[in-house]
Amino acid sequence: MNRNLILGAVLSSLVVLAALVSFVWTPYDVTAMDIPAKLKPPSAAHWFGTDHFGRDMFSMIMVGARTSIAVALVAVGIGMALGIPLGLMAAARKDSWLDELIMRGNDLVFAFPSLVIAILITAILGPGAVNAIIAIGIFNIPVFARITRGAALSLWEREFIMAARVAGKSQTRISFEHILPNVLNLLIVQGTIQFSLGILAEAGLSYVGLGAQPPVPSWGRMLADAQTMVSLAPHMALIPGLAIVLTVLGLNLLGDGLRDLLDPRLRVRRS
Repeated sequence: MNRNLILGAVLSSLVVLAALVSFVWTPYDVTAMDIPAKLKPPSAAHWFGTDHFGRDMFSMIMVGARTSIAVALVAVGIGMALGIPLGLMAAARKDSWLDELIMRGNDLVFAFPSLVIAILITAILGPGAVNAIIAIGIFNIPVFARITRGAALSLWEREFIMAARVAGKSQTRISFEHILPNVLNLLIVQGTIQFSLGILAEAGLSYVGLGAQPPVPSWGRMLADAQTMVSLAPHMALIPGLAIVLTVLGLNLLGDGLRDLLDPRLRVRRS
């Protein structure tokens, strides 16, 4: 069994488990402030310590995982739902005006850094988790469109596609019945990568105050709150920072493992 796949699955599962458990239980109320207990280091009472308002860091990490996963998951879903059909249409009508329109639109989006676009959109629409989802989702659309188009183009010249065209099937039907199932493995792997990037983007937006708003905990805002407290309570920065690093690492390892598992060329090479 692929070690990257196992380690990635374990790390990702722990984050998802923490997020799911937070719906029904957290050690402390994340909105309850306890000023006398502020800036406490990790202990038996508070496993990850407390912040500058006396809130339990472990509870906030659990709920913050829920926020990060929800934002990234929906944003990736938006990117896949819109980007994949666009990529299939562009590949089916290669070198047409529609293909040029879709690809030049992709180039326009890629001309700007993703986080800058997300900040711009959320600054216009206003801060909040919903607007962060829209901002991150918009950038995911051209990513999936370009990958889908590139993978689909190599399939349109294959014999089984030619047979489907001879049978009278339309380009749209061929795209969804024959092309999409054959590129789905690649899209699943890319989805895990974009998921990890979505978590980073959500943390970045929250860090500058444009993501999820108080009192909803967010890993990015926890880092922002900790920047003036590092010398007094370094755990305030270390804990959310490690949460982001381990989550992104787990998702990247999971994507790498899935690529090795699902790509038939890699399976043949290993054998």
